[in-house]
Formats: sequence, C-alpha cells, structure tokens
Amino acid sequence: MIEASLHLPRRDFTLDVRLALPVRGVSALFGPSGCGKTTVLRALAGLERAAGRVALGDEVWQDDAANVFVPTHVRPLGYVIQEAALFPHLSVAGNLDYGRRRSAGGVDGRVLDGVVELLGIGALLARRPATLSGGERQRVAIARALATGPRLLLMDEPLAALDAARKAEILPYLERLHRELAVPIVYVTHAMDEVARLADHLVLLSQGSVLATGPLVDVLSRTDLPIAQAAHGHDESGVVIEAEVAEHDMRYGLSRIAFAGGSLWLGGASHAAGERVRARVLARDVSVTRQPPQQTSILNVLTVTVEDVHTDGNTVLLRLVVGTADSATRVLARITRKSSEALALRRGDRLFAQVKAVALT
Repeated sequence: MIEASLHLPRRDFTLDVRLALPVRGVSALFGPSGCGKTTVLRALAGLERAAGRVALGDEVWQDDAANVFVPTHVRPLGYVIQEAALFPHLSVAGNLDYGRRRSAGGVDGRVLDGVVELLGIGALLARRPATLSGGERQRVAIARALATGPRLLLMDEPLAALDAARKAEILPYLERLHRELAVPIVYVTHAMDEVARLADHLVLLSQGSVLATGPLVDVLSRTDLPIAQAAHGHDESGVVIEAEVAEHDMRYGLSRIAFAGGSLWLGGASHAAGERVRARVLARDVSVTRQPPQQTSILNVLTVTVEDVHTDGNTVLLRLVVGTADSATRVLARITRKSSEALALRRGDRLFAQVKAVALT
C-alpha cells in the first residue's frame, strides 16, 4: 500500500488527509482547483514538508514520530508536471539518458528501450525539445521520469497544458502505461474524462480533506458525493462500467458490450470481440419507467432495482442495480423531483431503465 497521513496548514485551507492507495494501477486525486491535490502530491514527493507519515510498502519515506524524513532526491519516484520541463540543449535521447543517470536505480538500456517503444518516441530520439509538439514533449517527460527506475510515478495534471487534439494524442499512451507497467501511478486531475479513462482507484478531495476514497466504480456510483459539481460546474454524474465486447452488428454499425448483469448497444466500436473495454454512462442519459417501454427508439432497456434515492434540489439521483447480488452492475439516473414523486419511487422498486447514450472511454 501507499500510505500517507498528512497535515499542513495553508492560507485557504488546512490539508488533513489519510490515504491508503493500492500499489498497482492508477490512483486519481480528483477535485476542483485549489482543493489540495497538488499539495498532496508534493508532500508524497517530499517537496512539501507536511507533518505526518509517508510509506511505500515497507519503505518509510517520512515518519515524524520516529524523526525520519527521506529527501526527495533519494526517494525512488518519478514526477511529471504540466509543463514537460525538458532540457532544451539536449536531444530527446540526451534527456532520457540524464534521467537514467541521475538515479542509482535508473533502468538499464534494454528496459529504457521498452519505455521508448511503449511511449512511441523512438523516431524522436535525435530531435531537440523545441521541435516537438506539446504531446510529444509530454511523452518524453514521462519517459524521462520512468528512466530513473521509480517505484512510484507521480503525475500532476500532465494533460492540463495541452489542447484537445494533443490530449487525444497522448491519452492512448497513458492507457498503455496503465495496462503494461507495474509501477503504481498517483494521478492529479480535475478532468472527469481522464478519471473515467485511466483511474482504478479514486480519491475525491475538497478543501484539503478526503470526501471519499475507493475503487473507481464504487465511488462514482455513490449518490451522496458532489462529483458533478467538483468537475466543471455542470452535471457529470455517471458511472464507469468494466465490460467486454460481445459482438458487432455490421449491418447497422453497432457493437454490444456485456458486463455483470446485462449488456448495452453502442455505436460501432473498433475493439475486437472479447476485448475488455470501459464504458461511461451519464446519469442524465438514463430515464426510468415502471412499465416495459414499447415502440421506443432507445435500444438499451435494462431491468433494474432501485438501490438508493437521493434528492438534490429539484432533481433526484437514483442508484440502480442491474442484475443480481452475485452478478451486478450499478448505473445512475438523474430525473426531476416531479417525475420521482409521480412514480412514487422507493428503494427496492423494480423498474426499467432506458439508456439513451453509452460511450467507450
């Protein structure tokens, strides 16, 4: 586990968090600007001297009670920030070699070759940073961080400085890191699309405190958290579903994905049948009815059970269970309070959910 207990008074809030993060996959620190995400990351790295304790597995980096503090340059970590911060006078290969040589645990040449291939930067090795696009520079920065042979990779909003096109360019490479690297990643962002696409574990922060922490699918399906407001000020409530491509309907250009308890149709996916995928279903794209819908244009109708009803002003957020207790998936539905009262919705009700849109992340 990555364990941290951190306390640090700041001008706008006091950081006071306790974290226990898995040592596999991507743990996302998510929340609005100014909530303490970067401060947590810097404290994990030792760049901010918060009071408390930090440990990676059995390796203790900070323990104030035992007067232990390992300086940043000795901690086996890589750190990637918004700006690539590459050395302009060095080629890409020179930047990578600098990262490899600066750490006693730096990777050997063969491993570095694998990192270069993983991030698709082989053709860039002879070029200088000034000749690279923003997405290319950021991929090189990630490779340089990995060249140090880190046991932990910290990423502070690595896509925030990129435009939409460059962001779309780099996300597939981050997914490859997610799939193929054993190094745990703590990833700071305020973009829900990045969370949905990359994260395994989610920490929701607000004003220096942890509102919720746990597996991504569990935290996103909670109805009591202000995740929509924490994103961009508009409703992004929704779930991420781990699924498998079940079939392709070539005649209509559709694909069906299957998951615990059910399946959904969506626009033709490029993934092969049997491939694992992630789908995102927004609460605003789900409606409910007590009767099976007839002669509807909506392809996806799921039989569901109401697990939770949460009133939020003039809207109601429903948590719905698809399938049985042994094989279940949860989705959210955002409906008006008037509709909820007209249907007299209660926990345990059996309903039919109409899913208007599904998107692969």
